Amino acid sequence: MLLADPVLAAAWRAELALEFERRGERTVLAKRHHDGPLVFQKALYPEGDAVCHGIIVHPPAGIAGGDELHLSATAGADAHALLTTPGATKWYRSAGALASSHIGWSVGAGAALEWLPQETIVFSGARARMNTLVGLTGNARYLGWEILCLGRTGSGEHFDRGEMIAATEITRDGKPVFIDRLRVEGGGPMLDSPAGLHGAPVTATFVAACDTLDANHVAQCREVEAPAHGDGAITRLPGVVVARYLGTRTDAAREWFTRLWHVLRPAVLQREAHEPRIWRT
Repeated sequence: MLLADPVLAAAWRAELALEFERRGERTVLAKRHHDGPLVFQKALYPEGDAVCHGIIVHPPAGIAGGDELHLSATAGADAHALLTTPGATKWYRSAGALASSHIGWSVGAGAALEWLPQETIVFSGARARMNTLVGLTGNARYLGWEILCLGRTGSGEHFDRGEMIAATEITRDGKPVFIDRLRVEGGGPMLDSPAGLHGAPVTATFVAACDTLDANHVAQCREVEAPAHGDGAITRLPGVVVARYLGTRTDAAREWFTRLWHVLRPAVLQREAHEPRIWRT
């Protein structure tokens, strides 16, 4: 009898599925299913009943070769959920097996979902695949960002081995409104190419999807103080505003995105920005 690969046998498979509903004036977590080490901490209401804040926790604290994570959430009609993470997500060096995360958000008519995780650090030697799918219905609204750091730059590590593949797709009523893909091979030409990362280890994208965003909102975003330790740019597409950061510091990207969020959240959701307390701990 053949023995299972010990690396794959020890890998984590985890799934978390959430459903948010609007009941009266309150957004509630109506259903929750989880299997494996991926959990939702209790519902929080720091800005009143209408918005349910939640923290997504992956207890192993890192993603290793062979791990597979599935995270999904549905925001029903007129519900509003804000999800974040307690700290950086780390993708560890792999002995060869691919690790993957699959995120799926479904946002109903009149509903809103905000996905504002802390940074993702991809260790040199990791083999990481990240997929995010956002499905919007009618006038649903979405605010989300992803901050990626290739290599543990704090210890001088460069992303010289492994691979990272990231893909994000946003649709409205089944039609694509935003598609973004990035593939980087450790030590490959994309890392230093002027058409790629141009030597910067941190790349980040912030997307606001809302049909009412216009040129005035873009102008307000461009008045926000420029990011430190890198470059930032803001683009408007039909129904989408996209901000991108390319630089050397994840904290600089997060601080810039937070300033932009303070501008865009009132425009998209008619609510002032209310930062999750976990960001300050």
